[in-house]
Amino acid sequence: MVLVLPGCGRSAPSLSAYGGLGTWVSIYGAEAYSSPSTVARAIAARGVRTVYVQTGNYSQPDAIVRPTQLGAFVDALHANGLRAVAWYLPGLLRPAVDLRRSLAAIRFQTPAGGHFDGFALDIESAAVKQPALRTERVIALSRDLRAAVGSGYTLGAIIPAPRGMELVPAYWPGFPYAQLAGIYDVFLPMVYWTFSVKGPDGTYGYLAWSLAILRTAIGNPRFPIHLVGGTTDHARLSEVRAFAQVAQDDGRLDGWSLFDWFATKATAWPVLEGIGAAPSPAGT
Repeated sequence: MVLVLPGCGRSAPSLSAYGGLGTWVSIYGAEAYSSPSTVARAIAARGVRTVYVQTGNYSQPDAIVRPTQLGAFVDALHANGLRAVAWYLPGLLRPAVDLRRSLAAIRFQTPAGGHFDGFALDIESAAVKQPALRTERVIALSRDLRAAVGSGYTLGAIIPAPRGMELVPAYWPGFPYAQLAGIYDVFLPMVYWTFSVKGPDGTYGYLAWSLAILRTAIGNPRFPIHLVGGTTDHARLSEVRAFAQVAQDDGRLDGWSLFDWFATKATAWPVLEGIGAAPSPAGT
């Protein structure tokens, strides 16, 4: 049975919520909950289009972390002309619980009657130690999620950095890029270069290589991608410029962002706001 969800009923999923400049807020971004209107206005002033908001993770006791405060924050984002995409981190230890919590985020309703503009599953946990079993479970979870929301709801897959997985092959051998591409509408690769390289040249190469690996593995050079860089608390300005240059040179990205809002330095925002070579995403 397909759930009746906000945004369903379209002939094809819209990628508008994943397009252009974004930013991220995790469940640990306390200021977003204590001062939602102030944070939302500050984000909007930076030219951001979409805020990716974490609703929970597998280690939390509740499906939605601080639902009252979360609702106020989502309403504040919408009031400032921003889109909000929910994301949830499954552990795959209890797939049925991960599914319920993902659907709770998708069905979440704010005090003003609003909803999230999309949902993305954060596929990165190694809590399940055997990679083959992890792959089996994430594919099953993803298929169940797609079956529940139907083909008209836009689903994103937040995935580890493809180049990073090459550098640490024991982490997730045989990562199921192609299978996930058959379920999700957009990939959001977490190309956190600061874990692996330093300097603008290393950053550029790491990002460009990750994109090449991803597109080859998918087998579709035009598959929608929102590039997520970082982490910004360790990134140098020259490296952020390299991130922007990759986005400009690539010319096929639907969107781009750095993780996360609270760690992004003021000097980085003019660089991010200047990215403009990527085409308009479908549905905008």
